[in-house]
Amino acid sequence: MLVLGICGTAQAAESAGMIKTSKGSVTLERDGQKLIAVVGTPVLVADKLRTGSDGAVGVTLRDSTLLSAGPNSLITIDKFAFDSTTTDGQMSVGIRKGTLSVASGKIAKKTPESVDFHTPTSVLGVRGTEFVIEVGDGRED
Repeated sequence: MLVLGICGTAQAAESAGMIKTSKGSVTLERDGQKLIAVVGTPVLVADKLRTGSDGAVGVTLRDSTLLSAGPNSLITIDKFAFDSTTTDGQMSVGIRKGTLSVASGKIAKKTPESVDFHTPTSVLGVRGTEFVIEVGDGRED
């Protein structure tokens, strides 16, 4: 059985992962509120992570996927579901601007077709274990 993240209130939403590193200006946008993203903050489905010109953030998702965003980045966790017993799951992450380095975890290793990363102009499927995506300034929503 898959445990699905819910795009509702913070109390009802499933944790996709946790902030492991935070440097400079990093905010987490959830339910219309901006929070300072500090180490240990849970990352939920539908959260937006935004870094400033001096910011960088590292997130570890529950399937051991590592996400590292550089300065002036906007990342969204659009979908995340993971069953730790079977390692079945799905993941979709948006990169609206900036740079994102990815080291894929258990979902991508088991079923790479269940994982995608998308930019304002493209969708990338995961077929490797480590990669970097860079998106120039453009649409931020």
